[in-house]
Amino acid sequence: QVQLVESGGGLVQAGGSLRLSCAASRSIREINVMGWYRQAPGKQRGFVTSIMTDGSPNYVDSVKGRFTISRDNAKNTVYLQMNSLKPEDTAVYYCYGRATWSTYWGNGTLVTVSS
Repeated sequence: QVQLVESGGGLVQAGGSLRLSCAASRSIREINVMGWYRQAPGKQRGFVTSIMTDGSPNYVDSVKGRFTISRDNAKNTVYLQMNSLKPEDTAVYYCYGRATWSTYWGNGTLVTVSS
């Protein structure tokens, strides 16, 4: 089992920035895909972004141009840089990792964007 621990959430004003971190308990090179989902109150958890082992990113349309996913293999950590934040970005953000036969989830970090 791989443990994923998110950090970096908090309260920011609209237009501000946050950087989320996801630290894994083993090398992220052993995980095919890593990324982030988010869940707002009363809504279903939805995809935000992912990054492949070759570094190729994918983003949901609503965050393109504002969010950037990256990884530091030496630190076993994936990052989500969030710029130009909007109130609709308010949610609990969950890190995930997908290996060949398993999917792993963190416990989430709360991002609140005020207007």
